Amino acid sequence: MLSNSLIELDRAHLIHPVSSYRGHEATGVRVLKSGKGATLTDVSGRQLLDGFAGLWCVNAGYGQDSIVEAALRQLRELPYATGYFGLGSDPAIRLAARLAELAPGDLNHVYFTLGGSDAVDSTIRFIRYYYHAKSRPQKDQFISLEHGYHGSSTAGSGLTALPAFHAGFGVPYNWQHKIPSHYAYRNPVGPHPQAIIAASVAALRAKIAELGAERVAAFYVEPIQGSGGVLVPPPSWLKAMHAVCREHDVLFVADEVITGFGRVGPLFACEEDDVVPDLMTTAKGLTSGYVPMGAVLVSDRVYNTIADGAGKAAVGHGYTYSAHPVSAAVGLACLDLYENGLLENGRKAGHRLMEGLRGLADHPLVGDVRGRGMLGAIELVTDKHRKTPLPAEADAARRIFDRAWDNGLVIRAFAQGVLGYAPPLCCTDADIDGIIERTRVTLDQTLEDKDVRAAMKG
Repeated sequence: MLSNSLIELDRAHLIHPVSSYRGHEATGVRVLKSGKGATLTDVSGRQLLDGFAGLWCVNAGYGQDSIVEAALRQLRELPYATGYFGLGSDPAIRLAARLAELAPGDLNHVYFTLGGSDAVDSTIRFIRYYYHAKSRPQKDQFISLEHGYHGSSTAGSGLTALPAFHAGFGVPYNWQHKIPSHYAYRNPVGPHPQAIIAASVAALRAKIAELGAERVAAFYVEPIQGSGGVLVPPPSWLKAMHAVCREHDVLFVADEVITGFGRVGPLFACEEDDVVPDLMTTAKGLTSGYVPMGAVLVSDRVYNTIADGAGKAAVGHGYTYSAHPVSAAVGLACLDLYENGLLENGRKAGHRLMEGLRGLADHPLVGDVRGRGMLGAIELVTDKHRKTPLPAEADAARRIFDRAWDNGLVIRAFAQGVLGYAPPLCCTDADIDGIIERTRVTLDQTLEDKDVRAAMKG
């Protein structure tokens, strides 16, 4: 089918996530055709370095034969098996056991979902059930961070703290609350790590006191905030927040949908702070985006409370495609790749990526460079001293993405002038150097944008 025919069909029928429907109709779709390693090719033959691994998810890179072969074998042997009625499949059972072995502490129980959003939604249901089982149903208030992202399901979108996910949807709900982010570059207490940790601890304590510890059920946090602009907390921040939750009998939920599976170095980011959450959500790198799958890892304490509370009754939460055998087979193949060299390559590539991004700090538009491993960002400003964001007229999300695309690079361009990076862990030195070089060209072009120039002169 000709690409222009695809564009028209897309315009007429396919609803794209988090897009302006009318805006997309006007601009049309960019159709991708193939991928290999860290390189994508569109239908016109243009090659692009994927600096964002799809949507933070193609950790293993494109075209990994072992993953494809694992999926094909499972499709031929048993393409579907329900987890209902006490049934199961070999790959799903093995993947759950392997994740339990690799996860921190006593996260020994795994519930499989289709992705990150329904993994977060599942935690809400499990937590509600947990407190009902403890005869404490009044613990029904949930806290998360400003700038946080916890999916776009009906309930999860309220834990998310990004305006686009709230406008027109009637969320957040009155049981969903926020405290300020650690956001070091724009934190009112300044960039000093201990001051940021102290401010966050005080904010969480104050919110728990305001709501009443007897009412607060759980605190949700990403080890690094992704869609809020790749916001990296100071070392030991996560551990300090975890300690506050323990002190007040509040469940601690680590959302590792983005940070899991080598994205920031170790298999799971919370390992670096020696934190064992009560529940942990994962997705994305679990299957490297080859097929849909997410997972909730549940601690012994939470699982046993739910199990004992239910007794012989069924716990009424389930999805048709939970523990899908093809997705599980892919997940096992991905773990093999991670453990057999991909995590190590990701660490080396991540060091090179962060060094390269820091090398852009001298650019007139770069106000901040931040990240960890293969997860990074640069924040653009028109005045470094005042930290003045790019003007709305510069249309950063669209124009910068378009410039990068024309330069053969895919990155995340946030509306506030933050550029996000999350390349595949398989990147070579040449791939990383290409991402940095093409970013510098994109920055130079943005510097010449008439709206940016006007703001800098003003």
